[in-house]
Amino acid sequence: MGRPQNTIWIDGQPQAADPRRHLLEVALELGLDLPYFCWHPALGCVGACRQCAVTQYRDENDTQGRIVMACMTPCADGSRFSIHAPAAQEMRQGVVEMLMTNHPHDCPVCEEGGNCHLQDVTVMTGQAERRYRHAKRTHRNQDLGPLVAHEMNRCIACYRCVRFYRDYAGGTDLDAFGAHDNVYFGRAQDGTLESPFSGNLVEVCPTGVFTDRPYGEDYTRKWDLQSAPSVCAHCSIGCNTLPGERYGRIKRIENRYHGEINGYFLCDRGRYGHGYAQRADRPREPRWCGETVTRSAAASRLDAVCGSGRVLGIGSPRASLEANFALRQRVGDACFHRGESADEQAATDAALALLRHPAVRIAGVRDAGRSDAAVVLGEDVTQTGARLSLALRQMVRQDSFEQADAMQVPRWQDASVRLIAQETRSPLFVATPAPSDLDALARASLRAAPPALAALAGEIAQRLSSPEGDTLATGIAADIAAALLAAKRPLLVTGCGCRDAGLLRAATRLATAFHAATGRPLDVAVVFPEANSAGAALLGGHALVDALDAMRAGHVQTLVVLENDLFRRVPAAELEPALARVRNLVVLDHVDSPTAQAADLLLPAANVFESDGTLVNFEGRAQRHFAVFRPLEGAPRPAWRWLQHGGSFDGLHQRLAQQLPALAQPDPATPGSDFRIAGTRIPRQPHRYSGRTAMHAARDIHEPRPPQDHASPLAFSMEGAPPTAARPSGLAPVVWAPSWNSGQALHRFQQEIGGDLRGGNPGIRLIVPLDVTDAGNDAEVAGATGRTPRADALVPLHDLFAAEELSALAAVITQRRSGRDTLRVHPDTAARLRLTGAEMARLRIGATTLRLPLHIDAGFARNAIGVPLTLLAGAPLSSDFQLTGDGA
Repeated sequence: MGRPQNTIWIDGQPQAADPRRHLLEVALELGLDLPYFCWHPALGCVGACRQCAVTQYRDENDTQGRIVMACMTPCADGSRFSIHAPAAQEMRQGVVEMLMTNHPHDCPVCEEGGNCHLQDVTVMTGQAERRYRHAKRTHRNQDLGPLVAHEMNRCIACYRCVRFYRDYAGGTDLDAFGAHDNVYFGRAQDGTLESPFSGNLVEVCPTGVFTDRPYGEDYTRKWDLQSAPSVCAHCSIGCNTLPGERYGRIKRIENRYHGEINGYFLCDRGRYGHGYAQRADRPREPRWCGETVTRSAAASRLDAVCGSGRVLGIGSPRASLEANFALRQRVGDACFHRGESADEQAATDAALALLRHPAVRIAGVRDAGRSDAAVVLGEDVTQTGARLSLALRQMVRQDSFEQADAMQVPRWQDASVRLIAQETRSPLFVATPAPSDLDALARASLRAAPPALAALAGEIAQRLSSPEGDTLATGIAADIAAALLAAKRPLLVTGCGCRDAGLLRAATRLATAFHAATGRPLDVAVVFPEANSAGAALLGGHALVDALDAMRAGHVQTLVVLENDLFRRVPAAELEPALARVRNLVVLDHVDSPTAQAADLLLPAANVFESDGTLVNFEGRAQRHFAVFRPLEGAPRPAWRWLQHGGSFDGLHQRLAQQLPALAQPDPATPGSDFRIAGTRIPRQPHRYSGRTAMHAARDIHEPRPPQDHASPLAFSMEGAPPTAARPSGLAPVVWAPSWNSGQALHRFQQEIGGDLRGGNPGIRLIVPLDVTDAGNDAEVAGATGRTPRADALVPLHDLFAAEELSALAAVITQRRSGRDTLRVHPDTAARLRLTGAEMARLRIGATTLRLPLHIDAGFARNAIGVPLTLLAGAPLSSDFQLTGDGA
């Protein structure tokens, strides 16, 4: 890696070692099998479990040595160690034997069986005999909600759970209780875990204490799951995932490591939001005028309705690039429209312009976690891009790492670093309309409506441009400007959550001022509305409002809607009369939405688990997702296949690359469909996959031929390249290595532990900065609003477990949601609008009327009215509105 290396000796062999790393990491990176429990790459070392014992020798003449813990031992030059020394092996085996004294030995009924770190270590240490014959300690399990199941009797007290939940993710409702050999990890009382990252306990726990509850209720062993590399479709962060399928159902989602995006962790929406894929009401058969038709008849009908009269196409920010492009080719550039509301499109375009500005360096999740000062402007990141908010929780620790460096304490000594830091935090400023869970970490927080936040950004820019003056800068603006100028890696986080293009233009002005003052680009992370909003913006298209105008005028014979519920984009009072003027409404979707129900021709589309495609995330990274399985019943097929006349996925992708030339560059981590290893494809099924010949016997006694995949180098089979073969990182459908059946095998596939994957991280960056001459003048950039100025501003309220269309259809996500929809206002705003005594309120936005409980919140922004995003239904935020009390 270009770093100075020390030479250490392990079992008589010289090895190069980074002096900043501990022995356990170095040994694992070298491919040595050294067991451990309490250490986790993202959590650092505490030396609690004593499982990674090795023998350290003074010099080459020392034959006895002493026992040390590898995770707490730095790799000093000339150090000598032995993993296989009898004393070290005996201690490691003894530790496992002691841990197993109270373990229930219930592997056959445990959800972690075959995917268990404890099993790996028990076999690795050779502990095969149980000598303890006395009564076992037992615990009462807790109900921790719909996502995570609890079986405390399997616990080995490694403390990983509380270290992740409390120290890393900032949760407060899970803790360790008791002492000695009677420690209990759980809540003070039964109840749903409150953290939006609680599902990571399933993968963090090395045993089966915390397990995936929905997966346990529809269970299949790890080796019987078919998997493929995929991308989360529930927000714009673009976390990498490994969905597991059996019998045509997605059984679970696991984290797929990506060094620059999600790392080791997912949010709960990404992990548990897959329930929409197997809903009973999902469209599975083509329908024409309410009647089921065959696939061939539906394709013929599509050709017929698209061959006469004017045809318009409406794309989607949740559909893949390929599907949107196929629709665009089908209807023509002049008739293709982006499927976003006016506010969404304006905000998305402003966000894309911000990322293209030469004063900006696009920041990813890893960049955010490593920054040393950050400003969150207008975006409730936990609700709109949760994985980014988890990175910001690590960002506030950067000052503590620098203190540890000054005291020569290794950063991996987690407890020591936290002790040194005490309450020291790197500067984080949060300026949003509504309270955020990041407020507790912030040096300062501000609640303000979007226009006031845009003004704040202007004040910060002014302060950056003239740091000696303070006539225009408020207190928080001066503090933010000073922190940005003092930081080595400052970060601005903003997004489209407020649906306010003016706020994003103000952020561009801030970045421009920082660049002018320092000569450095400002790191900027922008959260987009949906999984492929950035991709849809890059592809381009006309505004949705133009399509509505043509429909109302009666100029549209056929309307083709791609994976989009227009009733979420346009108020029903405006949309229904427009649809009534269209003769043929064609809808391609995998969701039974109101738009799908109104279709004349409904074509069941494959979802992200059933199709190949490309999604562009918030940093402009194009990432491939691969079909996990082919649908067992009905006619769902990829939308791009419905739309194009024959042809292959590769051919479609090549034509798409002509529109987006950056896509033409090769991605070594995700090669094309012609890639082979020793002439074979990469199997989606593990080499221990069972029951393949019997799985479908109830339907047909003849074993069907496995589906053929012409779109990727993967195979719907267990035959092919062995799991030990060197595979590109973007084509790894399972994490497995000899001796490591659990997900801990990941260290075998990384360049260095916690770093990039071998062969590079998947994805291609599509957004490149414009030249300074193309960036537009500063007067345009500074144009501050995008909304008509008025006394109060409408602010969309986002809920991680309700706002996103697909995950909101999953039953467990619905159960996880807490509270009810309310309208939120500040007490001063309520008093001015004479709402102080009202329990209910009525909000009229254009033709849309909402009647909701009123929540008067002193923590909310003044001069703002908070409305749940799901209820806005595309109502323009800039339109006239009226809020009144409703006592009825």
